Amino acid sequence: MLTMRNRSRIMASMKKLDPKARAQVLHALMEGVSIRATGRLTGVSKTTILKLIEDAGQAAAWYQDRVFQNVQSKRIQVDEIFGFVGSKPANTSAEKKLTGEAGECWVWLATDADTKLVPCWHVGGRGGDSALVFLDDLASRLVNRVQLSSDQHHAYANAVEEAFGADVDYGQIVKIFGQPKGSIKWQQYTAPICIGTRKSAIVGHPDPKHISTSFAERNNLNIRMHSRRMTRLTNAFSKKLANHRHAMALHFLYYNFVRVHQTLKVSPAMAAGITKRLWEMSDVVGMLEAWEAIQQRGE
Repeated sequence: MLTMRNRSRIMASMKKLDPKARAQVLHALMEGVSIRATGRLTGVSKTTILKLIEDAGQAAAWYQDRVFQNVQSKRIQVDEIFGFVGSKPANTSAEKKLTGEAGECWVWLATDADTKLVPCWHVGGRGGDSALVFLDDLASRLVNRVQLSSDQHHAYANAVEEAFGADVDYGQIVKIFGQPKGSIKWQQYTAPICIGTRKSAIVGHPDPKHISTSFAERNNLNIRMHSRRMTRLTNAFSKKLANHRHAMALHFLYYNFVRVHQTLKVSPAMAAGITKRLWEMSDVVGMLEAWEAIQQRGE
């Protein structure tokens, strides 16, 4: 017997949106509009939008996995950004935390300091296992020795050694924070003041001038602004881990191929030589349709 949820999913899959409607829905989502607001703006049901996110997210991950190979980078910055799925960590049971299906969820991302391309990312925990999966993936995509920069998060050092060995110039930047002058107690939403930095060479011979995480941290802001699920202090968080991964894949596809970088005046994928032209939303839909055709053929 079909439940109401299963019946809704089947009906959504049967009712396929036309390419123009798909482009409108995806464009709204990638510009930070919530699912319900997108539904109100486009007249598309929430169930249909969720199914589109699932399909488009899988297609986005599939496409970027294929094209981000043999990437020629000189300097890579890595960082991780906090999010949560299902419920905030303080409100999540120990059982759900162990399965990883609810509670805190971190997005690890690599940013090319020159082209601003994000060649890989990983959604998972913040421990050493996730760091190794992320950096193994990054190392497999690079064709040459790079200078790698991160903050002093403890998971990076061992993971870099496992993933790159000695074939990397790796440095860490440590930011020193101080309490605001005259303040007795930290305010809940007051950012600490950076009063200095310290740079350390960990592996190889990284250039101290380029040991930095500034571009990676700026990319964290891009995620917060363009993905509604990652906006702070709202109820627009992901309810399922799989949907969170799909949304991140879509975000990075949009960031890499569709969005013009204000400084470069081209998309990061164009700057990196991955594509020769700026993508439009019709190209995103075309990529999705190509993935769907492959799925139907069972390849």
